[in-house]
Amino acid sequence: MKKDYADMILNNKTEFEKIHNENNDMDISEADFSHSTIEDMDFTNVDFSGSTFLEATISNIDFTDCDLTSVDFSRATLTECNFSGSILNGTNFNYATVNYCNFSEADMAGCNLSEANLENSDFSTSENLDSCRFDESTIWPETEKLPEDFDCTYNYDLSSLREEDEQSEMY
Repeated sequence: MKKDYADMILNNKTEFEKIHNENNDMDISEADFSHSTIEDMDFTNVDFSGSTFLEATISNIDFTDCDLTSVDFSRATLTECNFSGSILNGTNFNYATVNYCNFSEADMAGCNLSEANLENSDFSTSENLDSCRFDESTIWPETEKLPEDFDCTYNYDLSSLREEDEQSEMY
């Protein structure tokens, strides 16, 4: 069934939307959407955990309240997507371009944003952004689009496994 849903997303958007309207809690976990183009769809409440969107082009998608745990968006281009209320724990956005996306109240714990371009997206009310991974090459939006207490200049965290002495030498 999961494979059928994934196939409908790619090849029969109308049929998917019909089924999605009837079944609000769909499981499309561990699906492969690599190198695909997905546009103008509503995925509210869909479970995509463990899926991959590697190098995909994704635009105008509503991911509101989705489970995107451990999803791979590496090298993807995401434009005007809504991630409000979604779970993005362990989600990978390495080298992704994320344009004009909304992350209101999205749980970003463990999210990997290394080398990502996030400059036009809104993270101002996202949760646990300070628990994500990023590096000096991550491109952040302006300060008003980030949580008040978030410091995007600090990119060494516990996950980098550096010794305390190594960190102090770097500063």
